[in-house]
Amino acid sequence: MAFRDLEQFSPGQWFYDLNDQLKQHIYQHSLAMFAEGDRQRDCLNSQEAIRERQEKIREALLAGLGGLLSSETPLRPHITGIIEADGYCIEKVIFESRPNHFVTANLYIPNGVTTPTGAVLFLCGHHKQAKHEPEYQSVCQNFVRAGLIVLAQDPIGQGERFAYYEPTLEEGSISWGTYEHDYVGAQCLPLGDSLAKYFLHDAIRGVDYLCSRPEVDPLRIGVTGNSGGGTQASLLMMVETRLAAAAPATYIMNRETYLHTSGAQDAEQIWRGFSAHGLDHEDILLAMAPKPVRVLAVQSDFFPIEGTRRTVKRCRRLWELFGREGDIDLFEDKSTHKYTDKMAQSATKFFSQHLLDKEVEAENAHTAPFPPESLWCTHSGQVRGEIEGAEFVFEANQKRLEEVSAVRRTLPRVEALQRAKVWLNEQVRRNREPSPLNPRHYRTAHEEDLHVEMALWWAQVRVLNHAYLFRALRFDGQDLPVVIALWDGGTNCLRPHYSWLRKTCEAGNAVMVLDVSGCGALSPRPFVAHPNEAFYGAIHKLSTDLIFLNDSLVALRTWDVLCAIEMVEEWAGLDSSQISLYAHGREGIYGQIAAFLDSRIRKTEVVEGIGSYEEWLQARHYLSDNLYSVILPDALHYFDLPDLH
Repeated sequence: MAFRDLEQFSPGQWFYDLNDQLKQHIYQHSLAMFAEGDRQRDCLNSQEAIRERQEKIREALLAGLGGLLSSETPLRPHITGIIEADGYCIEKVIFESRPNHFVTANLYIPNGVTTPTGAVLFLCGHHKQAKHEPEYQSVCQNFVRAGLIVLAQDPIGQGERFAYYEPTLEEGSISWGTYEHDYVGAQCLPLGDSLAKYFLHDAIRGVDYLCSRPEVDPLRIGVTGNSGGGTQASLLMMVETRLAAAAPATYIMNRETYLHTSGAQDAEQIWRGFSAHGLDHEDILLAMAPKPVRVLAVQSDFFPIEGTRRTVKRCRRLWELFGREGDIDLFEDKSTHKYTDKMAQSATKFFSQHLLDKEVEAENAHTAPFPPESLWCTHSGQVRGEIEGAEFVFEANQKRLEEVSAVRRTLPRVEALQRAKVWLNEQVRRNREPSPLNPRHYRTAHEEDLHVEMALWWAQVRVLNHAYLFRALRFDGQDLPVVIALWDGGTNCLRPHYSWLRKTCEAGNAVMVLDVSGCGALSPRPFVAHPNEAFYGAIHKLSTDLIFLNDSLVALRTWDVLCAIEMVEEWAGLDSSQISLYAHGREGIYGQIAAFLDSRIRKTEVVEGIGSYEEWLQARHYLSDNLYSVILPDALHYFDLPDLH
């Protein structure tokens, strides 16, 4: 059988169709956590129990995000211009959420405000223009015409805050929005942080700015936003106690219904350990109880309306425990994913009632968008390149890297390595369901003078691993040293490694080409519109699902390598006292970690690997394909890859 044919062969051609097993494994664990979360929430039967749950939500969320940034730094706001409109004005505001991190915002103020009044923080979704997007202008105009003050601020990577904007190109070197979020958000993870940490902090500082304005009553501040803005509003609802009311839009659902849409999520929407703690979107809402909450939804959203309805329905009884059953409700519009006019009108009525103590009729509110450039807070439309010394999340990561690395390097080397080993063992072994290997040697073949044997074995309950074992025919009958080979594509990618395979076998070694979970013959059957290893592809989606479970693909696949070592001991014709490892490409990281944890691997060769998490974090631009498969959250608090050699 030629190498080309071996690459196309699959265990599914025998008896085992394994292309869905990684997906099913992750989904089964997720469903178990969702059920546990329901059980916990079903036990909430008193106001005290709800308050205890609220504290748990806040603590678990912040632990997964990497903590809360300080809000003690001055905002240093300045107004760069004012637009006078019919019945209100718009101030163009820039404030610093932290030193040198500039937030661009529009503050809508109704005419005739003489005493502090109610205000709404409007958090923008994934529109390129953000606060000056006509759809969002319309919502803000509805609010201000009802008498509400509105602060609409640009999120990271949108509006006037493109972190990779290049003035000479007049565009970003990395695309705005989800691509930028994911690009820099991935670099947050080895530091134990999340991009959501920075989104949340900007929103908190938006509340700080509203509280600093004499026109605003700090006891009457609400929040809304749709899509990515709904995400930001949800984060704020779980943390910010100063909110008086909230209307999250086109985001609230539940994790189970979204899991089965097969959609990935943006970096700031991935909250480490959230599902592992039994938390779900019900917890976003109950974090506000008994304050007024109106969930805004559209019926044809990619965020499933069934999940939205279930979440709101299950939360109603919690408000009833406070005698406030009328203060949580759901408004639906027949539309696709957007902040519709009817939703804006519903939100206007809601906030007017709860922040202004008045009833309004908003159906006939006249709105007309301003030209986007007229709402810019900067002259050029971008902070980067105009405001000297402006910093973004990439720069924040550099400072975090210095802090984290400095702390790690204070430890004596022996102590540091032992600490890393303890932590890595916990990451790799947690969440696993060990199983007897029960190997299946299911086929043999020959490629010229090489003998090839194919086998499967159980790495976990309901999780099979797979390998091809190569050996030269002239060594038949001998127990050979074995090299476990790990590379991108596994058994589906043999030809690029042909020369190395032949050379290694001719030197008297057996070579086990290993398919770890989701790799090679075990690759997921495509279930999203993108290639498996691409941005928002199947591996991206499944990797981030694992992060919700406080797990990672790195940890899971490292476990697979450890199980392969056990398999070597059971495979006839191998000398298990002489195991070495060949790690080629990014995915060789699983072998590097396994070799550090298991002394049975006597020698490791790494070729074209990641090299160093620190070096990757220091790179402003990098190759981002299939990145989540090699990220181990929190790793740099314990080790960097060169430490493992």
